[in-house]
Amino acid sequence: MMNKGQFIVLDGSDGCGKSTQTQMLTTYLTERGAQVVSYRDPGTTVIGEQIRAILLNPAHTAMADNTEVLLYMAARAQLWHEHIKPDLAAGRCVVMDRWLSSTCAYQGCAGGFGVDKVLRIAADALERVWPDATIILDIDTAAARQRMNRSLDRMEQKGDDYHRKVREGFLSLRGKCPNLAVVNAAQPVESVHAAVVTQLKAILGWH
Repeated sequence: MMNKGQFIVLDGSDGCGKSTQTQMLTTYLTERGAQVVSYRDPGTTVIGEQIRAILLNPAHTAMADNTEVLLYMAARAQLWHEHIKPDLAAGRCVVMDRWLSSTCAYQGCAGGFGVDKVLRIAADALERVWPDATIILDIDTAAARQRMNRSLDRMEQKGDDYHRKVREGFLSLRGKCPNLAVVNAAQPVESVHAAVVTQLKAILGWH
């Protein structure tokens, strides 16, 4: 049903259900015979997890947007080197919880750093900028906030105005990010999963 070695990203605002949909897609593909690995960005590697802890620590309120961009990009470069590149070369399907699209939306758009500047840094820092397919899980900011019934990390603690800009940033990636589709994440979980699969079939030519 699919070519080997495909790189798929699920992304969107905090509270959109990325982690759940990443797990569901991984299960879906595995049940159909694909070799699948899934990772989170930032994180997964030892270095990436340490960077993640710095980025999301609520105590680090002084962190500037350009510092965020560089730290996210460093974690991403390490993840590519340690896992994604060898996985794709081995024919495994990589399903990611976030990728460069997040830095474009959060720091580039909401933080005011500039999406084009993010993309220039990415072009220098990453061997590969965009995946084979990016699915943006879109949900209203207020609805997303209601889903997060836990202690919020540093990024999640930023105000509603910031997160509205994040949502706008994700939606503005149409035309900048190739092979991108937007799915309504306010639907029931199974409906969102079905929509994700439908979009991936259209983008990647699955049958």
